[in-house]
Amino acid sequence: MKAFLRAALRIALSSYVANGLVAATGLLAISSLVHLVFGAAAGAAASVGVIVVTPPDQPAPRRGKFTHFLPAVLIGMPLFFATGALRHSAPQLMALLVGASFFAFLGAAWGKRGLPVSVSVMFSMVFALASPPSAGLRELVGETLAFALGAWLYILWGTAANSLLNPRYRVLAVVDSLSAVAALMRTQGLHFTLPQDVQQRTALVGRLMKQQATLADQLQSARNILLEDPTTPRRLQLAGMLMQVLDMRDHLVACALDLDALREAPDQQELLRVLGTEIQALADDVELLADALRLGRTPAAFAPSRPVLALAAAQAPAPAGVAIDAPPRLAGALARRVGYVHDEVARLVGLARGEREPDVEVVRIAWRMFVSPTRWTWRPFLSLWRWDAPPLRHAIRAALAIAAGYSVGLVLPWGSHEYWILLTIVVVLRGSLAQTLERRNHRVAGTLLGCLVAGVLLYAHLPLPVLLLVLATGQGVAHAFAVQRYVVTAVAATVLALVQAHLLNVGTSPVFQVAERLLDTLLGAAIAWVFSYVLPSWERHQVGALVARTLAAQARHAQLALALGQQAAVDTRSELAWRLARREAYDALSALVQAIQRSLSEPRAVRPPLAELERMLGHSYQLLAQLTAIKTMLLQRRDRLDIAQLQGPLEQATRAIADALAPGAPQPAAMPAPGEPRPMLEMPDDSERDLGPWLLRRLRLAVGLARELQRDAAQATGTQPGTGPAA
Repeated sequence: MKAFLRAALRIALSSYVANGLVAATGLLAISSLVHLVFGAAAGAAASVGVIVVTPPDQPAPRRGKFTHFLPAVLIGMPLFFATGALRHSAPQLMALLVGASFFAFLGAAWGKRGLPVSVSVMFSMVFALASPPSAGLRELVGETLAFALGAWLYILWGTAANSLLNPRYRVLAVVDSLSAVAALMRTQGLHFTLPQDVQQRTALVGRLMKQQATLADQLQSARNILLEDPTTPRRLQLAGMLMQVLDMRDHLVACALDLDALREAPDQQELLRVLGTEIQALADDVELLADALRLGRTPAAFAPSRPVLALAAAQAPAPAGVAIDAPPRLAGALARRVGYVHDEVARLVGLARGEREPDVEVVRIAWRMFVSPTRWTWRPFLSLWRWDAPPLRHAIRAALAIAAGYSVGLVLPWGSHEYWILLTIVVVLRGSLAQTLERRNHRVAGTLLGCLVAGVLLYAHLPLPVLLLVLATGQGVAHAFAVQRYVVTAVAATVLALVQAHLLNVGTSPVFQVAERLLDTLLGAAIAWVFSYVLPSWERHQVGALVARTLAAQARHAQLALALGQQAAVDTRSELAWRLARREAYDALSALVQAIQRSLSEPRAVRPPLAELERMLGHSYQLLAQLTAIKTMLLQRRDRLDIAQLQGPLEQATRAIADALAPGAPQPAAMPAPGEPRPMLEMPDDSERDLGPWLLRRLRLAVGLARELQRDAAQATGTQPGTGPAA
């Protein structure tokens, strides 16, 4: 029960629930105001305007928030009017719905910014169909003006609320990032002692990669908010914590190094268990820090006593003459990397408590370069006019599905309510089969439950103020959980739509509305499911581009990471360039992980080579881990390196990795066996003080991984040696 209450409190204090409250309050206030001033019909039309412009309203930077709303209202308002004007001509209305749907779904070309606008545009037509036909042009103009009034009032409200809540959104962006990294740490801790069962091991590795992708997306969302104008001490503090989380992620990735070799050493099993437990204990510390920030409390001081014993035992000097890659030496290195994670957690807590100062120079130089653009441009629209472009194929698919849904609605006994079929198609049909299937299941289950709730509410003949409150609550819940838990959104949206339709069509039978919504939902979900196979954009067609992006990002990251050691002194701008390359490397891997996850729902005959792609992912993260370990030595342990002596190996490794990952690079031969000579410089004698041998070992392994990565890419894309990845 305590864990349940803690989870419920975290949800209640989340950014998406706060945003849902903004949507609910705006709808209630605007619809009530318009109702009091202009009457019930105008209030209902104004509430439609609010609902139409709400999807783009998400926690966002203050800059560009107003313009983010504009496409929804500027496109939605004329479509609302045109749909109402053509209600009496089925052929003309069909042409409008199909044509507008095609262009609306092209919004996927703008990515996460464009999809909510696509939904808004479709809502403007769907809810126009939900309204009773206008008696004449004058009445239609009045409804459109009320629609526009509600939309513009909410735009002003949403922009102002986002600005007022910006301090809270900044805190919650850090909280969400900490929660995501804590989940990753727990899985990483389990990774230290993988189970013997092959399926369990595969599932654990898959979960680790999925969490890496989730963390990459969350960190970019946090960057957009936290790195906007970090000009006050509080903003600098939160932005500094974000930069610390980024560094901690690197150390977590580096903790995967040498695990395979250590798991095969019987005398290192206890140490692995202790270190895995320590990682999970640190995850609890990170979660406690997140909870304190969420509640507005000062975090408790970090107690650094727990890892001392384990680290001291692991760092005991190995016997003289033991090779650098022997288990005792590798165990000591792994324990030190866990110690780095421990140090990052300590720094995070210190920053949150105000006991440490953020790196102001890095934050202020980085903020413009790490924030996603907020301006609308025509470049995505101009670049999608090719037959294999997924947004174009999805737009054609959606337009055909809308045409089929409208045609089916016309021949049904309840043809005057065909808008519900269209609404189901709009929210269920996604760009991939996996997303469509997930939305289909959630939509059907949510509609069944939502119909039961709405049926009870409508059958009770509640007074208008109560229905307006239900409407606002449904809008807030539906908006809040649209991305987080769509099944909750489906329940709330069903209640919202049924109550909205009841207000727009006074006098209809609530019982019949509920019954027909159930059937309409099943029909709409079935149509969306069928048309998801029309002009499909199977993930295997995108693999070539994703693989090429991954190789390019890895090569760029390796070049800049190794360049940190080829400078007499590392300055802030060179470190910033490396940080940008690191972000692109993680983002490229995140896109590849998500593509693999989506492909699992596709027919087996069209799936990409999953085994080869998963092996490529594994080697990609291992390469990132090796480069992270190298970067740590170059930046934080520079005094224990002879940089002048290492210039040659660094340059040699840089060229070797670039050649291995270059487009069109020949597929490498099999790597030498562990006991055979490697194509790298010989390591000098080791000493406790000199980290040069460790750096050379990391360089050698990084070059080997780059060659393995090129081989994986060739096998995953089906290319021949020397031809490069397929497009």
